[in-house]
Amino acid sequence: MPWGRSGSAALLLLSGRANVRAKARNPSPTEMSVEPWASPQDQAAAEHPYSTSHTASSEDQEQHPDKLCLDSFWSEVETIRQGSGYTDLECSRRDSRQSEEGEQEEQWLVDAGLSTLISEDSEDVDNAVLLSTLTRTQAEAVQRRLDSYTLSLRKRNKPAPRDVRDIFNPSISKTRLPDSHHSEDSAHNSMASLPKSPLSAVPTEHQRGAPKEEFFITDVAYCEQAVIFLKQASLPQNNSQRRKEDCTLPRVICPKCRLGVTRVQDLSHSDMKKVRQLALIDMTALCDLLELEVKRQKNSKRKNTESPLYGVPLATLLENDQKMKPNTSIPLYMQALLSFLEKKGVDSEGILRVPGSQSRIKMLQQNLETNFYSGQVSWDDVSPNDAAALLKKFIRELPAPLLTPEYLNTFSAVRDITELRQKLHMLNLLILLLPEPNRNTLKALLEFLSKVVSRERKNRMNLWAVATIMAPNLFLHKAIPSRLTEGAEKGHAEKAADVMRLLIRYQDLLWTIPNFLMSQVRKLNENSNRRYQFYDRRIKNLLRKIHTDSRDKTDKNTSELCRTVKIQLGDLVSGTLEYQFNINSRASDLLTQFQRQSLRSPDNGKGKMRRNGSVAYPDCALFEVGGNIGEHCLDPDTHLLDLFNSNSGGEWVIKLKPNAGRGL
Repeated sequence: MPWGRSGSAALLLLSGRANVRAKARNPSPTEMSVEPWASPQDQAAAEHPYSTSHTASSEDQEQHPDKLCLDSFWSEVETIRQGSGYTDLECSRRDSRQSEEGEQEEQWLVDAGLSTLISEDSEDVDNAVLLSTLTRTQAEAVQRRLDSYTLSLRKRNKPAPRDVRDIFNPSISKTRLPDSHHSEDSAHNSMASLPKSPLSAVPTEHQRGAPKEEFFITDVAYCEQAVIFLKQASLPQNNSQRRKEDCTLPRVICPKCRLGVTRVQDLSHSDMKKVRQLALIDMTALCDLLELEVKRQKNSKRKNTESPLYGVPLATLLENDQKMKPNTSIPLYMQALLSFLEKKGVDSEGILRVPGSQSRIKMLQQNLETNFYSGQVSWDDVSPNDAAALLKKFIRELPAPLLTPEYLNTFSAVRDITELRQKLHMLNLLILLLPEPNRNTLKALLEFLSKVVSRERKNRMNLWAVATIMAPNLFLHKAIPSRLTEGAEKGHAEKAADVMRLLIRYQDLLWTIPNFLMSQVRKLNENSNRRYQFYDRRIKNLLRKIHTDSRDKTDKNTSELCRTVKIQLGDLVSGTLEYQFNINSRASDLLTQFQRQSLRSPDNGKGKMRRNGSVAYPDCALFEVGGNIGEHCLDPDTHLLDLFNSNSGGEWVIKLKPNAGRGL
């Protein structure tokens, strides 16, 4: 990222009100004073059997949830309300109202990796390392949080903010900022070569008909794309052509860059921590631009449950399960339920919608709680509807929402965004912000729901039906006030189901790390390795030279290069491989060469022998390790010359693919 775009964003932020000293502790965000439950009329009783008499035409079902879906939605809400106590809710609100101002901003700065801006005992250079990777819009979002935090300190008669000159040397603080439109121009230039989309061209009347293909651009920060879109939408000639939200879902295409697609399980934990920090900043900037007012919630304290399965924190469940199965990433109990439902439930008519027998469900739950871990549970006589009811109950009885208290309302707020692309941008960032256990568990659930939808002809459950049924179980939690059921019943039920529908339909897209975040992580790692340069008075010239050298590398490496690749497959294979690559070489080509050489090797007996006499080696992948990345499992379509130019200091290693758990 050039200095004019990234470094200037840091200078913009640091030239305003900078470091302040914080004394407040124990953040407690202010909750929305909105009643979590509406009183819908004409609710369907949970015991009503599934019926197809209300089923609308297939076209109507694709665009809008039918009456049966909406009735089922309110039935789920009523089931959740009756099955959960809300005695702790008012206490939670009182505690929230008593919280001091500025605590949300303080916690936000900590989560974004910017606690050094409000900490006294920290090296000032740490501020510039992260801030230098931000775009202008991202930096402005940080500045707004810092200004709000500073204002809250003044109200509480805390120490005044320090001047930026007390933190950095004069050569930095006096450096002239570039024009305020620089980052926007850079974003325009970056997107100029990309396929036309509503960000760069207003759709015609013909394009606004049936759902067409949408392009999902990840090379430019989502908040910068929003700046461009909002500026174009404000033009007089575009006001009347602003596209209205369409209930049909188009095919979304994400152009693959030459470094391939990076999924959340492909990065090391240290790099994913940086991804989460940067995603939080970009998500906050996007919320500011879209005028979404979202409040971070604090989960209320609940009594410890005696059940080993229900009401147990997700992290605790996984910690216990990993003692029996070390590589598991979602609770074993949930795995068992999903496995049973995938075998016997996906073809069951009205699965998820038809309520099971309450008496059988209670007995089955007691049996599972007693005998599940001993392996003495028989699933032969279990009804799919009873198992589906237990699955939904398991999700909603987690002590904290699966979507986490911090981001549950932000997930819900996605329903208020007009443009599909911006909805997906927000959901993509929110998925990256989830803790790993929550993200893996949510992914496993969505994969199962996708299988249910794929068998619609047999189970009569289309995407709208599944989304409408599951939305209350994910978006309502007894400790978190919600606007999900506020106001007009039908409209808000559709909006809630729409968010769930997007999560199911576009899950493969949402579980990827956008290219701009990968670039920022690499830049952050590079800056961390060059921390001493932030003390130099000639910092600007040095950074220019760094970027010039980086651009020169591409020109030097147009001919074939040879790279030594390490092989680390445990007891199976160990050694090195010499690989010669050119501009067309991909990671899949290197792996193919490795497999061919392994088959000719006298040690090929270490693989698994197939029936036809060939040898199959374990599923392996190419990793880049070190340099400006921690560890990165590469997409098979990664162009190796581009990889070498972007991280010449990293090593290439062939290893077993990471065990990312169920479906990941």
